[in-house]
Amino acid sequence: MYPPAQQAYDRAITVFSPDGRLFQVEYAKEAVKRGATAIGMVFEGGVLLVAYKNANSKLLVPESMKKVFEIDKHIAATASGLIADARRLVDLARMEAQRHKLAYSEPASVETISKELCDLMQVYTQYGGIRPFGVSLLVAGVDDKPRLYEAEPSGALTGYLADAVGSGKKEVEEFFEKEYKPGMSQEEAIALAMKALKKSADLKVTPDTVEIAVATMKSKEFTILSPKEIEKYIK
Repeated sequence: MYPPAQQAYDRAITVFSPDGRLFQVEYAKEAVKRGATAIGMVFEGGVLLVAYKNANSKLLVPESMKKVFEIDKHIAATASGLIADARRLVDLARMEAQRHKLAYSEPASVETISKELCDLMQVYTQYGGIRPFGVSLLVAGVDDKPRLYEAEPSGALTGYLADAVGSGKKEVEEFFEKEYKPGMSQEEAIALAMKALKKSADLKVTPDTVEIAVATMKSKEFTILSPKEIEKYIK
């Protein structure tokens, strides 16, 4: 039996409930909340992404669980929710970045790629026979300045200085509200992100379960930190 307020409005993605809700989109957001925590943060002269990997078995190969994806040299994304959906969106974002480069002979801006992703995600909330993407993306990069955006399953796009998606979103955002300060150095920002990750839940934070990517205005491209570098920040 469906709850009275819901009835059968969650059976079709194209039908609004009487109180103006699209239940299938809300269910997609719930899928995101079940995903591992991912963090993005802007610091002085750059931006970083931190992703936690749920390596819940000794038999898993940690390197196979990739959570930070390069879209272009200066743009990367991390995700929470259905990572298979995220990979599909990242592939489309990569193609869009290359198309832009061929058409305009310059790299695409972070905002342009983020909007293209959100436009596609929004289309998947409009038509019958398809379902919304069950993933939220943090898209980060550097163009004329460091930028960070969150793309939600509904197709909503929001810019942030510091943000989180996944199961620890609420705890991390509350922590950032108190502790985040504009103008932090790269070292301070990574240290703060690691503290925030530990706040999100009883996570086993190790070099094998955390992935960190950093881009600066100087380098104009993302680099993935090695396990040895990550271990330094964990300590």
